[in-house]
Amino acid sequence: MLSRMNEHATTVKHDDGLPQADRAVEHMQGHWVLARLGKRVLRPGGERLTRRMLAHAPLAGRKVVEFAPGLGRTTRLIMQAGPSGYTGVDRDGRVAAIIGPMVAPIGGTCFQADAAATGLPDGEADVVVGEAMLTMQSERGKRAVIAEARRILKPGGLYAIHEMGLTPDDLPDSLKDAVRRNLATAIRVNARPLTDGEWRALLESEGFDVVWSGVEPMALLGVRRNLADEGVAGVLRIVRNLLTHPDLRGRVLAMRRVFAKYGDMLDGVAFVARCRD
Repeated sequence: MLSRMNEHATTVKHDDGLPQADRAVEHMQGHWVLARLGKRVLRPGGERLTRRMLAHAPLAGRKVVEFAPGLGRTTRLIMQAGPSGYTGVDRDGRVAAIIGPMVAPIGGTCFQADAAATGLPDGEADVVVGEAMLTMQSERGKRAVIAEARRILKPGGLYAIHEMGLTPDDLPDSLKDAVRRNLATAIRVNARPLTDGEWRALLESEGFDVVWSGVEPMALLGVRRNLADEGVAGVLRIVRNLLTHPDLRGRVLAMRRVFAKYGDMLDGVAFVARCRD
């Protein structure tokens, strides 16, 4: 149906305060393309997996650091849990401007920095949360971010992540490479999802013990998932923008083709891991 939409519609304006507003749609990272359509939950396993993850990482009365908070959907869930403090870290200054007002009521802040080198003090955070950002890193980059989370956590602190996964664990390397290569082309990010076992091994090798894990289908563009995450009004907003913005529509169709082709090999995975003493 999407491919038959009106090809003479106008293109989207980028003066909306979202990150990557200075890029042509063709070169935007996939999650910011979806954000411009009006999608607000940009996590591989949807809000359901995020909620499951946070339920296993107690936040009430805790000092929380969130890596790459994006549009703040998870930030709102964190705030609802009643943390004693919140610090957001994002590479994009526009994200910091979005998150700042959300966390101001508890004296929270969000600043621009790399998650691999935050500059935050050693051992002061109770919980670090990071979603849909390790997937986009090389192995070296993944390890740098995880090491930074460990550095800023108190002994016994928790690191909660929600990322894209590959399945099953014994997926041949040739297929892993094909999935990663096609994802990178479609979403304009060098995405490198891992299998469940590979995610676990990575966390454990960097000084964490996994205490909980969960999985949900990777249905980022599925109708049911979007109804659950965005609601009817949100889905109607997304459809309207697809109808009226052919540049965004072309990118979404390309992403959807890749997700459909490799759908049985992709999922959303989440882990809560405890920092070893």
